[in-house]
Amino acid sequence: MEYNLDAKGEKLGRLATQIAILLMGKNKANFAKNELADVKVNVTNASKLDITKKKMKQTEYQRYSGFPGGRKVENMEKVIADKGYTEILNKAVYGMLPGNKLRPLIMKNLIIKE
Repeated sequence: MEYNLDAKGEKLGRLATQIAILLMGKNKANFAKNELADVKVNVTNASKLDITKKKMKQTEYQRYSGFPGGRKVENMEKVIADKGYTEILNKAVYGMLPGNKLRPLIMKNLIIKE
């Protein structure tokens, strides 16, 4: 099954939860958390998400290399400038999926277009 979502005017978190539910297959009667759902989600107009300026400055994404002093912190503005709105939506959906072996496989079924 294939779903087409339009991100124009949508809030980031609300859209990400919708996408996560569809990707996991939780809206279907035969949902099983240990099986990969046969679902594709296409998101268009990712650059027209409704994100406030305050959230752009305050939201931070961090990663850690494992070495002393290897913590990198970037705010949402910088991530959007470097990688675009698709990266923001990817990170939001990725965080809402269960942290098991299926997560990378589920993420392959998400297609985002700016």
